[in-house]
Amino acid sequence: MKVLAINGSPRPRGNTFQLIEMVFDAIKEEDNTVETEIIQLAGKTINSCLSCFQCIKNRDNKCAQKDDLNEIYAKMVEADAIILAAPVYFGDATGKMRCFIERAGFVATANDRPLTRKIGAAVVAKRRQGGIQALNTMNFFFYISGMIIVGYGIGIGTFPGEVQNDSEGKTDMKMLGKDIAWLLNKIHN
Repeated sequence: MKVLAINGSPRPRGNTFQLIEMVFDAIKEEDNTVETEIIQLAGKTINSCLSCFQCIKNRDNKCAQKDDLNEIYAKMVEADAIILAAPVYFGDATGKMRCFIERAGFVATANDRPLTRKIGAAVVAKRRQGGIQALNTMNFFFYISGMIIVGYGIGIGTFPGEVQNDSEGKTDMKMLGKDIAWLLNKIHN
């Protein structure tokens, strides 16, 4: 069983990354056989969708654009659970995460929805407003893809490391990790 987390933060080791690590630690506490992997969108090229419809025409489970999306998308197809994680920038998930969702969602929909019945969970790092909007943005990807949403997590912090002071957020990440591990075992055993 494998859990893949996609970090939409431009800060590879910032609050969003730290929240993912909390979830992964809880998963490992519940079941140390579960593989985990974090993919950082920072430093990757993920363009917005061109609406070229080549993914529908080709039906090869790939986007026609030549950037970093296809490699990440292939890992999503292989994973059993997917965590989308992003900080809130100007009231929503980061632009790179939104471009990623747009493209990965289009490819999945055009190719018989290979993400259907996989586990999905959204994780958000925020300061004030926009947390629910960011969750909704990522959860709509799961809904449209036919995935099973096991829960979500929100951590509060502005500067890197501040989420470590959010005791409620840390508790939520632990519960989310435990819930992911539990559901993985119910599905696969």
